[in-house]
Amino acid sequence: MIKSFNPPDVWAPFGAFSMAVAQGEGQVVHLKGQVALDPDGEIVGKGDMQAQLRQVLDNIRAVLAHVGGTMADIVSLTQYATDIEAFMAAGALRKEYFAEPFPVTTTIEVSRLYHRDLLIEITAIAEIPRDRFVEPA
Repeated sequence: MIKSFNPPDVWAPFGAFSMAVAQGEGQVVHLKGQVALDPDGEIVGKGDMQAQLRQVLDNIRAVLAHVGGTMADIVSLTQYATDIEAFMAAGALRKEYFAEPFPVTTTIEVSRLYHRDLLIEITAIAEIPRDRFVEPA
């Protein structure tokens, strides 16, 4: 079980994230950084942060589903954006993928990712309850 918390003696979260998350006794899964590639390895949404963010979150959801997980199992995200303003403007999209308790997040602006057309990369850590976890094939 994931339990998020927002201590009253630090600033209040202003978006879809929590200050900290305590994880229980499930299977911890570390996801590789996901970028806006479709199943054929083609870049989705060239120049469109919202389209790329949606593809990245869809990729994360697919990886988790493969082992019995859901987006609600994510405890931590690290987000690398090439344009922090465009990323923040797409923030409402995250609420389509996450509900409380929100994962903790760190967002870093970078000069570029491995391909110039990629705008966002996100890595995640999830804890999937053992009764739902499926060993990867």
